[in-house]
Amino acid sequence: MKSVFSLREELEKNPQRVEKTQALALNTSKPTMGLSGRYGLFGSHEWWGSITDKKMPLQRLSGVIVRAYVAGQDPDDINTVDIRMANGEVQPVGIYLNDKADLPLFQIGHLVYIVYALDELKLQPAQDGGVNVSKIALEMMVSMSPVVNLPT
Repeated sequence: MKSVFSLREELEKNPQRVEKTQALALNTSKPTMGLSGRYGLFGSHEWWGSITDKKMPLQRLSGVIVRAYVAGQDPDDINTVDIRMANGEVQPVGIYLNDKADLPLFQIGHLVYIVYALDELKLQPAQDGGVNVSKIALEMMVSMSPVVNLPT
């Protein structure tokens, strides 16, 4: 498996993302926009500590790519894959990259692994009555070669 995305690496290259996300969390004039800060301000030592100490919920997904495609209005490159997980469920997953040169790895039959932090939003509750969260990609890995030969 090759690591193709690390949020830590992304934030080192783009510290403005941390500043903007933290500013929105602290903005009391926008009480329904942004992260709540319950686990610390996004990208802070406290926030990373909440992940390391398993205080913040995480979601881990892995599966074999069964489809790679363009979702949304960006027509240039594939940006989404459907993965078949061990339980047979097919789930769409966005592609996250630190280096666009890794995009060709996202092919049918390759294995994908992604971890999301489920950080609480200010706007509560969610429509289903649960906790409203933002899924923040922390890391993504993909196999260097197919693990399953699927028809294309």
